Amino acid sequence: MCGIVGLFKRQAPVDVKALEAGVARLAHRGPDDRGTFVSGPCGLGHTRLSIIDLSGGHQPLQTADAQLTLIANGEIYNFVELRADLEARGHRFRTHSDSEVILHAYREYGEGFLTHILGMFAFALYDAPRQRLILGRDRLGIKPLFFAPQASGLAFASEIKGLLPLLDEQPPIDPLGLAAYLQNQFATGSRTLLQGIERVLPGEALWIEHGQVVRRQRYWSPWQVPPLDIGFAEAAARFDDLMDLVITQHMRADVPFGLFLSGGVDSAVLLAALSRHADEPIRTFSVGFPGTSVADELPLAQQMARRFGSHHREIQPQARDILHSLPLSIWAADELMRDNANLPTALLAQAASQELKVVFSGEGGDEVFAGYGRYHSSPLERWFKGLLAPGSRGFRTRGTFRGPWPRTLFTPALLAQLPAVRQPVVAAWQQAPAAWSDLQRMQAIDLTQALPDNLLVKADRMLMAWALEGRVPFLDHRLVEFGLGLPDRLKVAGGVGKLFLKHWAAREIPEDYLFARKRGFHVPLGDWQDADLLGRLARVLPEHPALGPWFRPEGVRELIGRCREVPKGSAMLWAIVQFALWHCFLRQGFSERPPALSDPLALLEDGGDWES
Repeated sequence: MCGIVGLFKRQAPVDVKALEAGVARLAHRGPDDRGTFVSGPCGLGHTRLSIIDLSGGHQPLQTADAQLTLIANGEIYNFVELRADLEARGHRFRTHSDSEVILHAYREYGEGFLTHILGMFAFALYDAPRQRLILGRDRLGIKPLFFAPQASGLAFASEIKGLLPLLDEQPPIDPLGLAAYLQNQFATGSRTLLQGIERVLPGEALWIEHGQVVRRQRYWSPWQVPPLDIGFAEAAARFDDLMDLVITQHMRADVPFGLFLSGGVDSAVLLAALSRHADEPIRTFSVGFPGTSVADELPLAQQMARRFGSHHREIQPQARDILHSLPLSIWAADELMRDNANLPTALLAQAASQELKVVFSGEGGDEVFAGYGRYHSSPLERWFKGLLAPGSRGFRTRGTFRGPWPRTLFTPALLAQLPAVRQPVVAAWQQAPAAWSDLQRMQAIDLTQALPDNLLVKADRMLMAWALEGRVPFLDHRLVEFGLGLPDRLKVAGGVGKLFLKHWAAREIPEDYLFARKRGFHVPLGDWQDADLLGRLARVLPEHPALGPWFRPEGVRELIGRCREVPKGSAMLWAIVQFALWHCFLRQGFSERPPALSDPLALLEDGGDWES
């Protein structure tokens, strides 16, 4: 797992100091090694977290003739099989790195090379003879990659903080991106919160010549997945073989690994699967909040840890620690999003990084196997929501800021963006194949929007802030195609979701655990909101300079005063607080990393005087 950064200019030379500054901003993603490459109009930089080929995987990687140069982030899970095939075709490898197969696959298969590569990855490949740069991202968007077209050429990086030093000028805030963040928790698609900075989409490759994008190639999409007409027995037999293959390939590493173990189905299934294939007990990590307002799931995690004999460690942060992990989580994400699970995940990552470099987690299980409650809401409820917000048959119709609050809080510049916020959902719903069910459409929308642009930001950035690689087997695209293609009757019935996975796992995990009411992962946000904290917010937040173009000070004051009594009050308030904190980091280019625990209001009050 690594960080990549680069420049591809319309004309040489490359600004080497800017390139090195971008590399330095990504040091947390790769503390083990770093390297740069500059040739003519192309400059590439890399920071390395050593997972495979610990001594010989230095990047940038080159072919023996120096015509092709590569920097890559992630893991290629089929590198053993792909390397053997390429060697049989005459290719000679210079390292044992899994990433080197990308170079040789490109040389062997040309423009179709990405269909041969399985894994989680983001890379830049420079073809010197053709003066061509290729940026590629894995099928589900597990690994991040941003780019910015400029007058002087194109810049790219794994994180926005690594991209900012490469830009000709600092980008302004994108008002539609901000509106999407406020209503939906994240901006989606190629759009970010900063004008001119875009995402390479999941399953996409950018072909760049003379410093500009000449083609955007989608080499994989969930919309291409055909429905499967099979029963449970046949599906279970297929899944047995598929899960064994995926887990075997995902366990490849030259360093120890562990698992984030929640009280839910997905991590329990992973623990069972990893335990079957491992030669020693799995190291597991759980977080809980005893004594707070949210249900404590530590006993459920303990139950699974005992059942499979894992070496188990619990993290029990105080409410203050959760609050004080907010600055680091915002700095780490740098792509503003507000999944509250960022906070305990960052604390878990810090703990796990003291022992490991790789940790598995269950992201994707709900999307792939239809576990969310929104997938089986009543037809009447969806019909009514569809009347209020047409275009997606009642799916994802309501934003966080509702009723009178948008007009109370937002300036006209921000209000004007709200009608466009749902457009990505509506467009995706209409894009789906006509033969698809509503359930498949809902799954695919979440797989292409909420997952890569929200949940996987958490899974990548909170872990990489502590130089920890996260592996998410449920998002191997082969499992995604299997789960998405399953008949609805195998996934949802009688108000219960994720039926296939639960019935399949019942051979190893008790049914009362698997079929318990879905618990979700909740953080005690409300426990922070005492009179002292709200008083501090009332003094500093309404007139904060970050809010001026977008929020009405009198509306923010009203929200602070009433946040504990109005629906979604806490969510609305903390969305605004996080935007203000993010803006503080943006102003300094995310160059200063906050401590693991620091008072978030101190940053708003004092402009960066960290106090734990």
